[in-house]
Amino acid sequence: MPKPPINPRKIVVFSGAGLSAPSGIATFRGNNGLWGQYRLEDVATPEAWSKQPQVVLEFYNERRTQVANAQPNAGHRAIANLESRFEVVVITQNVDDLHERAGSTHVIHLHGELRKARSTVDSALVYDIGAAPMQIGDVRAAGGQLRPHIVWFGEEIMNYHAARAHIVDAGRVLVVGTSLTVYPAAGILRHARNAAEKVIVDLDVPKRPFGFRLMKGSADSVIPILTAAWLKDSPNSHQP
Repeated sequence: MPKPPINPRKIVVFSGAGLSAPSGIATFRGNNGLWGQYRLEDVATPEAWSKQPQVVLEFYNERRTQVANAQPNAGHRAIANLESRFEVVVITQNVDDLHERAGSTHVIHLHGELRKARSTVDSALVYDIGAAPMQIGDVRAAGGQLRPHIVWFGEEIMNYHAARAHIVDAGRVLVVGTSLTVYPAAGILRHARNAAEKVIVDLDVPKRPFGFRLMKGSADSVIPILTAAWLKDSPNSHQP
């Protein structure tokens, strides 16, 4: 099947934990990351949920409280501001809602969302619980215990095909705050077009993807500079 033509006014942002770190959200793999405090086998696998669901819920309750108390940073706001001139799709590995709170209107979550819970009986039943804690005994209409609406290790990521469809025709691709070591999510970038402008922003990039320009630095300081240049160069930037 032939690929669709590139849309020069479409920007796809692929974000990871490094974007939310300046907002105080702990990353998983960096210095002082969450996996230094918790074993993933104990809190982020289906097996952990089966063996000790209360421990899993407590872990995600803590994270939900942390995110509720955090605020979008300048990087989130700069990405949202791109919508004033461009069609913007955010594809994120993050489970927080800082993109949405910053004003981004089209956000695709690959690894789930902290502020949501879903039924263990019917995974299609998803509920927005906000910052409320989850407890053993929380059930909804289907009668199943609610679990975090999070992709655990060993589970399939969410919205892969939708994300891939958007990156295929993007005229610009911005990757920010991710080590690009988590698959299959990182594999979506292979579908970015050769002719697209591609930029990666991070403090540390172990391996820069082919065709990407690297801007090294903190997301909250680098992204506003990059997005300001893109807005200035947009065709209607001089219109009132």
